[in-house]
Amino acid sequence: MSRGFIPPILFSQCLDHVPPTGLCVPPARSGHRCVADSTNLYVFGGYNPDFEEGGGSENEDYPLFRELWKFHFATATWQQIRTEGYMPTELASMSAVLHGNNLLVFGGTGIPFGENNGNEVHVCNVQYKRWNLLNCKGKKPNKIYGQAMVIINGYLYVFGGTTGYLYSTDLHRLDLSTREWTHLKPNNTPSDLPEERYRHELAHDGQRIYILGGGTSWTSYPMDKIHAYNLETNYWEEMVTKPHEKIGYPAARRCHSCVQVKDEVFICGGYNGELILSDLWKINLQTFQWTKLLATMPEPAYFHCAAVTPAGCMYVHGGVVNMFGNRRSGSLYKVWLVVPSLLELTWEKLLKTFPHLAQLSSLQLLGLGLTHTLIQRLK
Repeated sequence: MSRGFIPPILFSQCLDHVPPTGLCVPPARSGHRCVADSTNLYVFGGYNPDFEEGGGSENEDYPLFRELWKFHFATATWQQIRTEGYMPTELASMSAVLHGNNLLVFGGTGIPFGENNGNEVHVCNVQYKRWNLLNCKGKKPNKIYGQAMVIINGYLYVFGGTTGYLYSTDLHRLDLSTREWTHLKPNNTPSDLPEERYRHELAHDGQRIYILGGGTSWTSYPMDKIHAYNLETNYWEEMVTKPHEKIGYPAARRCHSCVQVKDEVFICGGYNGELILSDLWKINLQTFQWTKLLATMPEPAYFHCAAVTPAGCMYVHGGVVNMFGNRRSGSLYKVWLVVPSLLELTWEKLLKTFPHLAQLSSLQLLGLGLTHTLIQRLK
Protein backbone atom coordinates (compact mmCIF):
# COMPACT_ATOMS: atom_id res chain seq x y z
CA MET A 1 0.00 0.00 0.00
CA SER A 2 1.51 3.32 -1.01
CA ARG A 3 2.14 5.94 1.65
CA GLY A 4 -0.78 8.33 2.02
CA PHE A 5 -3.33 5.96 0.47
CA ILE A 6 -6.54 5.69 2.51
CA PRO A 7 -8.54 2.55 1.71
CA PRO A 8 -12.07 3.45 0.50
CA ILE A 9 -13.42 0.95 3.01
CA LEU A 10 -12.73 3.47 5.79
CA PHE A 11 -15.36 5.69 4.22
CA SER A 12 -17.85 2.91 3.46
CA GLN A 13 -18.70 1.45 6.85
CA CYS A 14 -22.11 3.08 7.07
CA LEU A 15 -24.42 5.72 5.72
CA ASP A 16 -24.28 8.54 8.23
CA HIS A 17 -27.44 10.30 9.26
CA VAL A 18 -27.28 14.00 8.38
CA PRO A 19 -29.17 15.90 11.09
CA PRO A 20 -30.52 19.25 9.90
CA THR A 21 -29.51 22.30 11.94
CA GLY A 22 -32.81 24.16 11.42
CA LEU A 23 -36.44 23.36 12.22
CA CYS A 24 -37.52 23.59 8.58
CA VAL A 25 -37.39 20.11 6.99
CA PRO A 26 -39.33 18.48 4.14
CA PRO A 27 -42.05 16.07 5.31
CA ALA A 28 -41.49 12.33 4.85
CA ARG A 29 -42.17 11.25 1.26
CA SER A 30 -41.67 8.68 -1.47
CA GLY A 31 -41.63 8.76 -5.26
CA HIS A 32 -39.64 12.02 -5.29
CA ARG A 33 -36.38 12.71 -7.13
CA CYS A 34 -33.17 14.47 -6.14
CA VAL A 35 -30.07 15.86 -7.81
CA ALA A 36 -26.91 17.45 -6.40
CA ASP A 37 -24.20 19.93 -7.23
CA SER A 38 -21.24 20.94 -5.06
CA THR A 39 -23.37 23.19 -2.87
CA ASN A 40 -26.89 21.77 -2.56
CA LEU A 41 -29.07 18.70 -2.77
CA TYR A 42 -32.30 19.53 -4.60
CA VAL A 43 -35.41 17.45 -3.81
CA PHE A 44 -38.48 17.67 -6.02
CA GLY A 45 -42.01 16.30 -5.64
CA GLY A 46 -43.08 13.20 -3.76
CA TYR A 47 -46.06 11.50 -2.19
CA ASN A 48 -47.33 10.71 1.31
CA PRO A 49 -50.89 9.43 1.91
CA ASP A 50 -50.63 10.02 5.67
CA PHE A 51 -52.94 13.02 6.16
CA GLU A 52 -50.85 14.78 8.79
CA GLU A 53 -47.43 14.03 7.26
CA GLY A 54 -48.77 14.92 3.81
CA GLY A 55 -49.73 18.41 4.92
CA GLY A 56 -53.45 17.67 5.21
CA SER A 57 -55.83 20.53 4.51
CA GLU A 58 -52.93 23.02 4.26
CA ASN A 59 -51.48 21.16 1.26
CA GLU A 60 -53.73 21.79 -1.74
CA ASP A 61 -51.85 19.06 -3.66
CA TYR A 62 -52.27 16.43 -0.90
CA PRO A 63 -51.24 13.59 -0.97
CA LEU A 64 -48.57 14.94 -3.34
CA PHE A 65 -45.90 17.57 -2.70
CA ARG A 66 -45.70 20.29 -5.34
CA GLU A 67 -42.45 21.51 -3.84
CA LEU A 68 -38.78 22.08 -4.56
CA TRP A 69 -36.46 21.88 -1.57
CA LYS A 70 -32.73 22.34 -1.22
CA PHE A 71 -30.40 21.02 1.44
CA HIS A 72 -27.38 23.30 1.83
CA PHE A 73 -24.38 21.08 2.58
CA ALA A 74 -22.19 23.71 4.25
CA THR A 75 -24.79 24.74 6.85
CA ALA A 76 -26.82 21.47 6.94
CA THR A 77 -30.03 23.46 6.50
CA TRP A 78 -33.16 22.72 4.47
CA GLN A 79 -35.01 25.45 2.63
CA GLN A 80 -38.13 25.26 0.50
CA ILE A 81 -37.37 27.19 -2.69
CA ARG A 82 -40.04 29.66 -3.73
CA THR A 83 -40.07 29.48 -7.51
CA GLU A 84 -41.83 31.36 -10.28
CA GLY A 85 -43.31 29.90 -13.45
CA TYR A 86 -45.23 26.69 -13.98
CA MET A 87 -44.13 23.87 -11.71
CA PRO A 88 -45.19 20.37 -12.91
CA THR A 89 -48.26 18.75 -11.36
CA GLU A 90 -47.08 15.17 -12.05
CA LEU A 91 -45.21 14.78 -8.80
CA ALA A 92 -44.52 11.06 -8.33
CA SER A 93 -42.08 8.81 -10.20
CA MET A 94 -41.01 11.49 -12.66
CA SER A 95 -37.38 11.55 -13.76
CA ALA A 96 -34.98 14.40 -13.07
CA VAL A 97 -31.44 15.38 -14.05
CA LEU A 98 -29.30 18.43 -13.38
CA HIS A 99 -27.79 20.03 -16.50
CA GLY A 100 -25.62 22.97 -15.47
CA ASN A 101 -27.92 25.15 -13.35
CA ASN A 102 -31.03 23.64 -14.95
CA LEU A 103 -33.15 20.97 -13.30
CA LEU A 104 -34.88 18.99 -16.07
CA VAL A 105 -38.01 17.11 -15.00
CA PHE A 106 -39.86 14.75 -17.35
CA GLY A 107 -42.99 12.62 -17.03
CA GLY A 108 -44.40 11.48 -13.72
CA THR A 109 -47.91 10.89 -12.46
CA GLY A 110 -50.50 12.64 -10.33
CA ILE A 111 -53.53 11.33 -8.43
CA PRO A 112 -55.00 8.88 -9.20
CA PHE A 113 -51.75 7.21 -10.28
CA GLY A 114 -51.85 6.21 -13.93
CA GLU A 115 -54.75 8.54 -14.69
CA ASN A 116 -52.84 11.83 -14.71
CA ASN A 117 -49.46 11.25 -16.35
CA GLY A 118 -47.14 13.72 -18.02
CA ASN A 119 -44.87 13.84 -21.07
CA GLU A 120 -43.61 17.41 -20.93
CA VAL A 121 -40.09 18.57 -20.09
CA HIS A 122 -40.15 21.18 -17.32
CA VAL A 123 -36.96 23.12 -16.62
CA CYS A 124 -36.20 24.97 -13.40
CA ASN A 125 -33.16 27.22 -13.30
CA VAL A 126 -32.06 26.69 -9.71
CA GLN A 127 -30.05 29.91 -9.71
CA TYR A 128 -32.91 32.15 -10.85
CA LYS A 129 -35.63 29.94 -9.26
CA ARG A 130 -37.86 29.94 -12.31
CA TRP A 131 -39.72 27.11 -14.09
CA ASN A 132 -40.21 27.00 -17.84
CA LEU A 133 -41.91 24.50 -20.09
CA LEU A 134 -39.58 23.30 -22.84
CA ASN A 135 -41.36 23.79 -26.14
CA CYS A 136 -40.41 20.61 -28.02
CA LYS A 137 -40.88 19.41 -31.59
CA GLY A 138 -41.22 15.87 -32.93
CA LYS A 139 -43.13 12.93 -31.49
CA LYS A 140 -43.06 13.04 -27.70
CA PRO A 141 -42.92 9.86 -25.60
CA ASN A 142 -46.27 8.66 -24.28
CA LYS A 143 -47.54 10.09 -21.00
CA ILE A 144 -45.62 7.89 -18.58
CA TYR A 145 -44.08 7.59 -15.14
CA GLY A 146 -41.33 5.48 -13.61
CA GLN A 147 -39.11 5.96 -16.67
CA ALA A 148 -35.38 6.72 -16.38
CA MET A 149 -33.30 9.27 -18.24
CA VAL A 150 -29.73 10.37 -18.80
CA ILE A 151 -27.96 13.18 -20.69
CA ILE A 152 -25.13 12.25 -23.09
CA ASN A 153 -23.40 14.78 -25.36
CA GLY A 154 -26.30 17.23 -25.38
CA TYR A 155 -29.00 14.57 -25.88
CA LEU A 156 -31.55 13.54 -23.28
CA TYR A 157 -32.34 9.80 -23.50
CA VAL A 158 -35.54 8.43 -21.92
CA PHE A 159 -36.19 4.69 -21.55
CA GLY A 160 -39.12 2.64 -20.30
CA GLY A 161 -41.84 3.69 -17.89
CA THR A 162 -45.51 2.84 -17.57
CA THR A 163 -48.87 4.38 -18.32
CA GLY A 164 -50.17 2.66 -15.21
CA TYR A 165 -51.51 -0.19 -17.33
CA LEU A 166 -48.89 -0.87 -19.99
CA TYR A 167 -45.14 -1.08 -19.42
CA SER A 168 -42.76 0.27 -22.02
CA THR A 169 -39.52 -0.69 -23.70
CA ASP A 170 -39.47 2.53 -25.77
CA LEU A 171 -36.32 4.59 -26.16
CA HIS A 172 -36.62 8.29 -26.98
CA ARG A 173 -33.99 10.98 -27.52
CA LEU A 174 -34.40 14.72 -27.12
CA ASP A 175 -31.85 16.99 -28.81
CA LEU A 176 -31.43 19.71 -26.18
CA SER A 177 -30.15 22.23 -28.75
CA THR A 178 -32.95 21.83 -31.35
CA ARG A 179 -35.53 20.60 -28.78
CA GLU A 180 -36.67 17.85 -31.12
CA TRP A 181 -37.82 14.42 -29.92
CA THR A 182 -36.87 11.27 -31.85
CA HIS A 183 -38.35 7.83 -31.18
CA LEU A 184 -35.33 5.55 -31.62
CA LYS A 185 -36.02 2.25 -33.35
CA PRO A 186 -33.17 -0.16 -32.52
CA ASN A 187 -32.14 -2.69 -35.17
CA ASN A 188 -32.85 -5.71 -32.94
CA THR A 189 -35.64 -8.17 -33.50
CA PRO A 190 -38.49 -7.70 -30.98
CA SER A 191 -37.37 -10.79 -29.03
CA ASP A 192 -33.95 -9.18 -28.44
CA LEU A 193 -35.30 -6.04 -26.82
CA PRO A 194 -35.05 -5.51 -23.04
CA GLU A 195 -38.12 -6.53 -21.06
CA GLU A 196 -40.64 -3.73 -20.57
CA ARG A 197 -40.27 -2.10 -17.17
CA TYR A 198 -40.56 0.88 -14.86
CA ARG A 199 -38.66 2.22 -11.81
CA HIS A 200 -35.31 1.07 -13.24
CA GLU A 201 -32.17 3.23 -13.38
CA LEU A 202 -29.73 4.17 -16.14
CA ALA A 203 -25.96 4.55 -16.35
CA HIS A 204 -23.71 5.26 -19.33
CA ASP A 205 -20.10 5.24 -20.50
CA GLY A 206 -20.53 7.62 -23.43
CA GLN A 207 -21.03 4.79 -25.91
CA ARG A 208 -23.63 2.62 -24.19
CA ILE A 209 -26.64 3.22 -21.95
CA TYR A 210 -27.04 0.53 -19.30
CA ILE A 211 -30.35 -0.45 -17.65
CA LEU A 212 -30.15 -1.50 -14.03
CA GLY A 213 -33.06 -3.43 -12.56
CA GLY A 214 -36.64 -2.25 -12.62
CA GLY A 215 -39.73 -4.34 -13.21
CA THR A 216 -43.50 -4.30 -13.27
CA SER A 217 -46.05 -4.51 -10.49
CA TRP A 218 -45.58 -8.28 -10.43
CA THR A 219 -41.85 -8.79 -11.14
CA SER A 220 -38.34 -7.38 -10.64
CA TYR A 221 -35.48 -7.97 -13.05
CA PRO A 222 -32.16 -9.58 -12.02
CA MET A 223 -28.68 -8.08 -12.34
CA ASP A 224 -26.65 -11.02 -13.66
CA LYS A 225 -27.15 -9.69 -17.19
CA ILE A 226 -27.58 -6.03 -18.06
CA HIS A 227 -29.12 -4.66 -21.24
CA ALA A 228 -27.07 -1.94 -22.91
CA TYR A 229 -28.06 0.29 -25.82
CA ASN A 230 -25.12 0.98 -28.14
CA LEU A 231 -25.42 4.56 -29.40
CA GLU A 232 -23.05 3.91 -32.31
CA THR A 233 -24.66 0.75 -33.73
CA ASN A 234 -28.30 1.36 -32.66
CA TYR A 235 -28.45 -2.14 -31.18
CA TRP A 236 -29.42 -3.39 -27.75
CA GLU A 237 -26.72 -5.68 -26.36
CA GLU A 238 -26.76 -8.00 -23.36
CA MET A 239 -23.78 -7.66 -21.05
CA VAL A 240 -22.93 -10.60 -18.78
CA THR A 241 -21.81 -9.31 -15.38
CA LYS A 242 -19.39 -10.92 -12.91
CA PRO A 243 -20.70 -11.91 -9.48
CA HIS A 244 -19.17 -11.08 -6.13
CA GLU A 245 -17.03 -14.15 -5.48
CA LYS A 246 -18.77 -15.09 -2.21
CA ILE A 247 -22.20 -13.46 -2.34
CA GLY A 248 -23.08 -13.64 -6.01
CA TYR A 249 -25.20 -10.96 -7.66
CA PRO A 250 -27.30 -8.19 -6.14
CA ALA A 251 -30.91 -9.24 -5.61
CA ALA A 252 -33.35 -8.36 -8.40
CA ARG A 253 -35.01 -5.06 -7.56
CA ARG A 254 -37.12 -2.13 -8.63
CA CYS A 255 -37.71 1.30 -7.05
CA HIS A 256 -34.05 1.46 -5.99
CA SER A 257 -31.66 4.38 -6.40
CA CYS A 258 -28.56 4.69 -8.52
CA VAL A 259 -25.66 7.12 -8.87
CA GLN A 260 -22.56 7.08 -11.03
CA VAL A 261 -18.98 8.17 -10.31
CA LYS A 262 -16.87 7.89 -13.49
CA ASP A 263 -16.82 4.18 -14.46
CA GLU A 264 -18.46 2.97 -11.27
CA VAL A 265 -22.21 2.76 -10.74
CA PHE A 266 -23.73 2.38 -7.27
CA ILE A 267 -27.21 1.05 -6.49
CA CYS A 268 -28.86 0.98 -3.08
CA GLY A 269 -32.11 -0.19 -1.55
CA GLY A 270 -35.22 -1.03 -3.54
CA TYR A 271 -37.87 -3.72 -3.48
CA ASN A 272 -37.71 -7.27 -4.85
CA GLY A 273 -41.39 -8.16 -4.62
CA GLU A 274 -41.08 -9.55 -1.09
CA LEU A 275 -38.50 -7.56 0.86
CA ILE A 276 -37.45 -3.93 1.15
CA LEU A 277 -33.69 -3.87 0.64
CA SER A 278 -30.95 -1.90 2.40
CA ASP A 279 -27.80 -3.06 0.60
CA LEU A 280 -25.31 -1.01 -1.43
CA TRP A 281 -23.56 -2.45 -4.49
CA LYS A 282 -21.29 -1.14 -7.19
CA ILE A 283 -20.55 -2.32 -10.71
CA ASN A 284 -17.56 -1.29 -12.78
CA LEU A 285 -18.57 -0.46 -16.37
CA GLN A 286 -15.19 -1.59 -17.73
CA THR A 287 -14.96 -4.98 -16.03
CA PHE A 288 -18.69 -5.54 -15.23
CA GLN A 289 -17.61 -6.80 -11.82
CA TRP A 290 -20.15 -6.51 -9.01
CA THR A 291 -18.86 -5.58 -5.54
CA LYS A 292 -20.96 -5.44 -2.38
CA LEU A 293 -20.04 -2.50 -0.16
CA LEU A 294 -19.87 -2.87 3.60
CA ALA A 295 -22.15 0.14 3.93
CA THR A 296 -25.86 -0.50 4.33
CA MET A 297 -28.78 1.86 4.63
CA PRO A 298 -29.76 2.46 8.29
CA GLU A 299 -33.25 1.27 7.39
CA PRO A 300 -34.39 -0.56 4.24
CA ALA A 301 -36.15 1.76 1.78
CA TYR A 302 -37.65 1.86 -1.69
CA PHE A 303 -39.16 4.70 -3.74
CA HIS A 304 -36.38 6.78 -2.11
CA CYS A 305 -33.96 8.98 -4.04
CA ALA A 306 -30.19 9.41 -4.18
CA ALA A 307 -27.76 11.84 -5.75
CA VAL A 308 -23.98 12.20 -5.76
CA THR A 309 -21.93 15.38 -5.49
CA PRO A 310 -19.16 16.10 -8.03
CA ALA A 311 -16.68 15.18 -5.26
CA GLY A 312 -18.19 11.69 -4.84
CA CYS A 313 -20.40 11.94 -1.73
CA MET A 314 -23.80 10.24 -2.07
CA TYR A 315 -26.92 11.54 -0.30
CA VAL A 316 -29.98 9.32 0.15
CA HIS A 317 -33.36 10.78 1.10
CA GLY A 318 -36.78 9.48 2.10
CA GLY A 319 -38.67 6.50 0.72
CA VAL A 320 -41.07 3.85 1.94
CA VAL A 321 -39.50 2.12 4.96
CA ASN A 322 -42.38 -0.03 6.18
CA MET A 323 -44.63 -1.80 3.70
CA PHE A 324 -47.33 -2.97 6.06
CA GLY A 325 -47.61 0.30 7.94
CA ASN A 326 -47.12 2.15 4.63
CA ARG A 327 -44.65 4.35 6.54
CA ARG A 328 -42.41 6.87 4.81
CA SER A 329 -39.18 8.48 5.93
CA GLY A 330 -37.85 12.01 5.78
CA SER A 331 -34.33 11.02 6.82
CA LEU A 332 -31.22 12.13 4.95
CA TYR A 333 -28.05 10.01 4.90
CA LYS A 334 -24.64 10.44 3.31
CA VAL A 335 -21.72 8.18 2.42
CA TRP A 336 -18.47 8.81 0.57
CA LEU A 337 -18.26 6.52 -2.46
CA VAL A 338 -14.65 7.45 -3.16
CA VAL A 339 -11.73 8.41 -0.95
CA PRO A 340 -12.39 12.11 -0.35
CA SER A 341 -9.75 14.51 -1.60
CA LEU A 342 -7.65 16.37 0.93
CA LEU A 343 -9.62 19.49 0.02
CA GLU A 344 -12.95 17.81 0.87
CA LEU A 345 -11.63 16.38 4.15
CA THR A 346 -10.27 19.78 5.16
CA TRP A 347 -13.50 21.50 4.11
CA GLU A 348 -15.64 19.15 6.25
CA LYS A 349 -13.32 19.68 9.23
CA LEU A 350 -13.40 23.46 8.76
CA LEU A 351 -17.23 23.52 8.67
CA LYS A 352 -17.45 21.43 11.85
CA THR A 353 -14.90 23.60 13.68
CA PHE A 354 -16.40 26.92 12.53
CA PRO A 355 -20.16 26.32 12.08
CA HIS A 356 -20.90 30.05 11.67
CA LEU A 357 -18.58 30.51 8.69
CA ALA A 358 -21.53 31.04 6.34
CA GLN A 359 -22.57 34.15 8.26
CA LEU A 360 -19.41 36.01 7.27
CA SER A 361 -19.33 38.27 4.23
CA SER A 362 -17.50 37.28 1.05
CA LEU A 363 -14.83 39.89 1.77
CA GLN A 364 -14.25 38.49 5.26
CA LEU A 365 -14.02 34.95 3.85
CA LEU A 366 -11.54 36.07 1.21
CA GLY A 367 -9.52 37.70 3.97
CA LEU A 368 -9.42 34.34 5.77
CA GLY A 369 -7.88 32.76 2.69
CA LEU A 370 -10.90 30.91 1.25
CA THR A 371 -11.08 30.58 -2.50
CA HIS A 372 -13.97 31.94 -4.57
CA THR A 373 -15.09 28.35 -5.27
CA LEU A 374 -15.36 27.52 -1.56
CA ILE A 375 -17.09 30.83 -0.81
CA GLN A 376 -19.72 29.91 -3.43
CA ARG A 377 -20.45 26.74 -1.46
CA LEU A 378 -21.25 28.84 1.60
CA LYS A 379 -23.72 31.16 -0.11
